Amino acid sequence: VQLQASGGGLVQAGGSLRLSCAASGRIFGINSMGWFRQALGKQRELVARVTSYGSPTYADSAQGRFNISRDLDKNTVTLEMNSLQREDTAVYYCKGVGLRVAYWGQGTLVTVSS
Repeated sequence: VQLQASGGGLVQAGGSLRLSCAASGRIFGINSMGWFRQALGKQRELVARVTSYGSPTYADSAQGRFNISRDLDKNTVTLEMNSLQREDTAVYYCKGVGLRVAYWGQGTLVTVSS
């Protein structure tokens, strides 16, 4: 399974960005897909994830500002990020989780300037 992330970039505080992750390969075993992030000097943390049934989970920091969605037909997961703050600056990673296996995409950098 390969996960290809895209959509990072530089945005001003208060702005929006959309991250996309496309899965390819033997994807039938993936149950949930989501986004994690890792800021400089910090541990990687969950941002949001969504199951195959469409049930989302958000980190407290993302609740109300971010929206995760999944397209099972296109094998993509999208993270809409609104009202971005400087604290959201990080490398964002897409993750796919199946039974006893997990896949990571390459990171995409999100930088929020003041």
